Amino acid sequence: MVFRLWAVERSIIVTIKREHPMNISERLRRIKPSATLAVNAKAMELRAQGKEIVSLAVGQPDFETPPHVCEAAKAALDEGFTRYTPVPGIPELREAIAGYYSEFYGANAESADTMASNGGKQVLYNLLMALVNPGDEVLIPSPYWVSYPAMVQLAEGVSVFVPSTAEDGYLVSIEGLKAARTERTKVLILNSPSNPTGCCYTQAQLDEIASWARKNDIFIISDEVYDRLVYEPAKPSSLAKTWESYPDTIAIVGALSKSFCMTGWRVGYTLTHPDLIQAMCKIQGQSTSNINSITQKSAIAGLTGSWDIVEKMKESFVRRRDLAYDIITGWGASCPKPDGAFYLFPVLNQFYTDDAPDSGTMCTKILEEAGVALVPGSAFGDDNCIRFSYAVDDATLEKALHAVGKVLTGK
Repeated sequence: MVFRLWAVERSIIVTIKREHPMNISERLRRIKPSATLAVNAKAMELRAQGKEIVSLAVGQPDFETPPHVCEAAKAALDEGFTRYTPVPGIPELREAIAGYYSEFYGANAESADTMASNGGKQVLYNLLMALVNPGDEVLIPSPYWVSYPAMVQLAEGVSVFVPSTAEDGYLVSIEGLKAARTERTKVLILNSPSNPTGCCYTQAQLDEIASWARKNDIFIISDEVYDRLVYEPAKPSSLAKTWESYPDTIAIVGALSKSFCMTGWRVGYTLTHPDLIQAMCKIQGQSTSNINSITQKSAIAGLTGSWDIVEKMKESFVRRRDLAYDIITGWGASCPKPDGAFYLFPVLNQFYTDDAPDSGTMCTKILEEAGVALVPGSAFGDDNCIRFSYAVDDATLEKALHAVGKVLTGK
């Protein structure tokens, strides 16, 4: 009898809860979930149903984390390095981050200019929360990484998109930036190499944009997470050296997720003015505290050890890029040949149909008919395109692309 009464009471409570949904904040009601993670979740769901699904959706290298990085984690565990650490990271890690920008870009940085966070994503969130006041405008070149607008919105800022096209190589010009700027413009987010396009700004182009931004009192967040994955004849570029001269106008964002195949380890970092570092520490200290202590030891090993894994990955990515580019352009699609990262962002709207009239419905059709997961261009600000990741082995990539081509062209 007691159990039955409890069951009835519980049923009534559950019913009441369903009739009165949680009062989620208006701030979050306006935010959309990450499109890339949503697509990956859908692909995993179909796999669980026994369907063969290939994901070209997630930006995750298919290589293993380097052994010396893993060994550093094991050593940290054996040494009992499992306690809280300083919010911006242990001194050795901050020194290693500064050393990275000195070694690769000749920037004279110190540990006080750096900070470690839970992936590049938290670095970006911390920066926008620290820099943007309600109503401030943030210039975002389009196509853009999916989370930029949502982060700006969470900071109560206003995203202002600066369009680019495939014909422009998906790179914005000074003229485009001038047209988008207003008196309320506070921040410009640059991303090179780009996610989703893989296109890169040259050093001269970055320097020109930085000069323009400085003259107009616009702070630059330079997202350089893919900076080591740049392919010849293109050269890695960075605003790190410009930061050295104007440290209060630029923040560089980096991470080991892509270059060292450490997506799950969650380690990102920034190089910026010490005053901004202190402000970001307030945010991180009240939200996530320090990043994983063991990951910090592994990050030191990555930043100060061998970079051979990056060179091996680059060889594979160049080969896969060329393979994918030839197949995709063979469909008659317009697509700049990317110089970095591991994405292609072709214009495919010529293949849209009455039952698949946009990038979202077309991606659903491709997933259902070809068993290939892709991310719609609408998530990146261009509904005419679809993003392809070529961070899978050659055979899988070729088979998946031919399956996609069959859905699009019927051949």
